[in-house]
Amino acid sequence: MKESIAQKQQEVSEVVERIKSSASVVVFKYQGLTVEQFQDLRRDMRANGGEIKVIKNNITRRAAIECGYNDFSDAFVGPVAVAFSSDAVAPAKVLFKAAKAENAKVEVIKGVVDGDIYSFDDLKKLSTLPSYETLLTQLAAGMLGTVSQLAIGLNMLVEKGQEA
Repeated sequence: MKESIAQKQQEVSEVVERIKSSASVVVFKYQGLTVEQFQDLRRDMRANGGEIKVIKNNITRRAAIECGYNDFSDAFVGPVAVAFSSDAVAPAKVLFKAAKAENAKVEVIKGVVDGDIYSFDDLKKLSTLPSYETLLTQLAAGMLGTVSQLAIGLNMLVEKGQEA
């Protein structure tokens, strides 16, 4: 009996480490997905730098409480899976995309992003944000446009000064 308790405590500590090392942890229901659809979802998550695990609810609930996320622990009811990622936005994007594609069989419940607990609505808003790389590209394009306009303006001033 004591061996099983020690084993469960070890599993809880592993989940605690995984939660603490992830920028984003999202809990979702997957009931109704075929094995092939669930494997495709796992592949999509892996391609975006994340990982999906099906862990016993009691273990994940204890791990969430141990991490200080008491309000997050109520999400572990029924058949749920957990998506872990070092990217804050990727799990929400992948799961909401799958929810649309799989006829709403994937149901996002709650998540923890950068230490804050996010509800379904918050995660939905987060999933609509562009990726970090896209934001950097947009910022660079905006700055490049401004710099090129400045260069054109300065060049016009120099040409005007030469004419005078």
